Amino acid sequence: MAPGVSEAALVERSRNFLARSPMMGSINPIAMPLTLAVVHEGEKATVEARVTFSNSYEGAPGCVHGGFVASAFDEVLGVAQSASGNPGMTANLSVDYRSPTPILRELVFRGWCERIDGRKIYTRGTVHHGDTLCAEATGLFISMRPELFAKLLAMRDAST
Repeated sequence: MAPGVSEAALVERSRNFLARSPMMGSINPIAMPLTLAVVHEGEKATVEARVTFSNSYEGAPGCVHGGFVASAFDEVLGVAQSASGNPGMTANLSVDYRSPTPILRELVFRGWCERIDGRKIYTRGTVHHGDTLCAEATGLFISMRPELFAKLLAMRDAST
């Protein structure tokens, strides 16, 4: 987490935004059953998300559809980049699928910020089933200027 940015402030700023999230939103009926925590390891903050996908998320027999895996990575890496203190939007997300990702089994996603270069925030993540690496991801996020984020929130709130 960036110096001077408290996790409590991040959570408070994001509470209403995250409540609507299609991945883990508490008021969104189509949200995935994704639970998330920020784990601090010295100076580094890692986002850890746990999920057990039901049959509704099946692609190949017995496996989570790759689109849902990518969506979960987008959410996890998005929270990781927000924890950097410079929240932004996804510019690029790349997922390398390493082994079948099973449904009906607990999966653990981890994501972290690798580096920041100006407004560019580089992230990386993994998803495991037990000791098995199912997929890896890299993400590039572009930090938003606060006035743009405020404008987008106001437009959304005006339409609901």
